[in-house]
Amino acid sequence: MANLVAQVGIVVTGGAVRLTASGLGCPTWPECSVGSYTPVYTPEMGVHAAIEFGNRLLTGVVTLTALAALAAVSRLVLTGRRPAGLLPLAAAPLVGVVLQALIGGITVLTRLHPATVATHFLVSMALVAASTVLLLRVREGADGPPLPLVPRAPRVVARSAGVVLGAVLVLGTVVTGSGPHSGDAEHPVRLGFDTEVVSRLHADAVVLLLALVVVLAVLLRRAGAPRRPRRRTAALLVVLLAQGALGWVQYATGLPEVLVAGHMLGAALGVVATTALLLSLRERRPSAPA
Repeated sequence: MANLVAQVGIVVTGGAVRLTASGLGCPTWPECSVGSYTPVYTPEMGVHAAIEFGNRLLTGVVTLTALAALAAVSRLVLTGRRPAGLLPLAAAPLVGVVLQALIGGITVLTRLHPATVATHFLVSMALVAASTVLLLRVREGADGPPLPLVPRAPRVVARSAGVVLGAVLVLGTVVTGSGPHSGDAEHPVRLGFDTEVVSRLHADAVVLLLALVVVLAVLLRRAGAPRRPRRRTAALLVVLLAQGALGWVQYATGLPEVLVAGHMLGAALGVVATTALLLSLRERRPSAPA
């Protein structure tokens, strides 16, 4: 759970770096400034160096929680309380943190190019999903093959919703890469797309996702599905409705920084809710003894 919270938290703090135009507060990598791994105060940088360096320090916290999660799962596996198949999944957050550090360095070296910033964010979303799977699989305990709890139709709709969520996240990065918050106030690099057009495409994808989740809720109810998938579908619907409302408000009010940060948090929570929903459509039972 600590690992999952850290993975979500670093998304928000990383967004704060960009929204305060502190993306190049540490203009080099792995050093913060030339010849120093810690920020060197200059009137030009001001507080931006401290904000960017603070986010780099938080990467250490994420690393520690990922390492602790791997150690905890390894102990469960070694004592025979969890299947060995969980080890690669437990290692994924730690490997991802190392990958994110490299991508973060490339992002700085490319002067916050929107493509590298988008990659940084999308990898974080993948790590949030992996951390959610890890948490729920550890809670399951059983190591048998997954058995579906609902008919095929709602499973297909749920998987389609997952695919559309991926498209929503990608389009969201395109909107961000075309909008005003570049992370560098002096030399902003943008994608150059019409922000109104890409924002509408993003919104249309959200509407499609909402429709799929509503259809899923109806199908689960008609099929007499267990309570857990129905409750997780309702939770996802609430998250998406809040995200949609927040998106429209921030668009209408000129993208204030606080609302954009909230939207980023909502994106991470949407990934958590979707992942949890997909896992609730099946169950694992203890495998037969050899």
